[in-house]
Amino acid sequence: MPVSPAMAEDLAAAIADLYEAAGATLIAQVRAALDAGWDSPQWVQLKLAAVGDLQTAIQTVIDALQVDASGAVGQALSEAYDRGQQAAVAELGALGVGQTAFVAEALPGASVVDRLAAALIDDTRPVYVRMLRQSMDVYRTVIAQAAAAPALGAQTRRQAAQTALDKFANRGITGFVDKSGRAWDLRTYTEMATRSVLGRAAVEAHTDRLGAAGVDLVIVSQAPEECPQCRPWERKVLARAGAPGAREVQVEHATEDGEMVTVEVAGSLPEARGKGLLHPNCRHTVSAYLPGVSKIPVPQESRGTYEDTQKQRYLERQVRKWKRRAAAALDEDAKRKANASVRAYQARIRELTAETGLPRKSRREQLTTAR
Repeated sequence: MPVSPAMAEDLAAAIADLYEAAGATLIAQVRAALDAGWDSPQWVQLKLAAVGDLQTAIQTVIDALQVDASGAVGQALSEAYDRGQQAAVAELGALGVGQTAFVAEALPGASVVDRLAAALIDDTRPVYVRMLRQSMDVYRTVIAQAAAAPALGAQTRRQAAQTALDKFANRGITGFVDKSGRAWDLRTYTEMATRSVLGRAAVEAHTDRLGAAGVDLVIVSQAPEECPQCRPWERKVLARAGAPGAREVQVEHATEDGEMVTVEVAGSLPEARGKGLLHPNCRHTVSAYLPGVSKIPVPQESRGTYEDTQKQRYLERQVRKWKRRAAAALDEDAKRKANASVRAYQARIRELTAETGLPRKSRREQLTTAR
């Protein structure tokens, strides 16, 4: 069967759930640390005195997350690599072109898994520092704004605190800031980073196994709602490895000994991946191409446009944002308004999916909480 980064999507989502659960826990801890003793004249002093206790509690959550995430990453990568190999086995077995001995034995993947796991853990390490710093920063900011509000006569202490907490909940924990200055929220960043590495493991396992079976050409599928990066490679034959660049090659027919076939090769798979094919959210698949046997897939209509999918991702982020606002609410009125916004954005998602035929992915609308 063909291979795609989507093959490991569920594994990446499960790891992202760990980070989102931790982020939700941190918001709840900050809110709980603030939401007591509002009428006390010593409120500011009491909250400042509790800074150490809150920091310890937050660090405990982060330490547990690091342990859980590191273990989950290793297990997910092993599973993704196995899925890639199994996909190649199924594909070669279905094609029935003489790789019987090959498909009986799995290739060792421990070194690949260890390498990719180390890279992912290293890439996400700065996230833990951000989680602690941003949580403590918002706690101190809330105290400062709540203390100043009565003197300014603009807001009550609780209202000032809610305003500051809302800003924190709106953006969530920032997992990464890219070169353009865009801040990625914790879940989006960790899911993107994890999808990238897990997808790479599955694709490498698949193509390595094809190579061991003597299959040197692959073909890219058509995928619905393709992005501009992937569009040039759709329905194209690629060399599994080797030099970049389009060319015609003469290769032996897959089932007829001595018969040569001319194949138009659009480039190499590493070249295409370097230009964006099989990116973390890619829906394209790659499968073995057998000269003289495999057919170029027929073009199919998409359910919507790439822009429609991006609109859906935006609406999903808004749902999660307003769920964070509800979790950060200091009173029932604030919580009720936040939940109303959740329902409004969910209604817009239903409208979009009904109009375009895009599948609704309810999991991406969930604000996972710690269990």
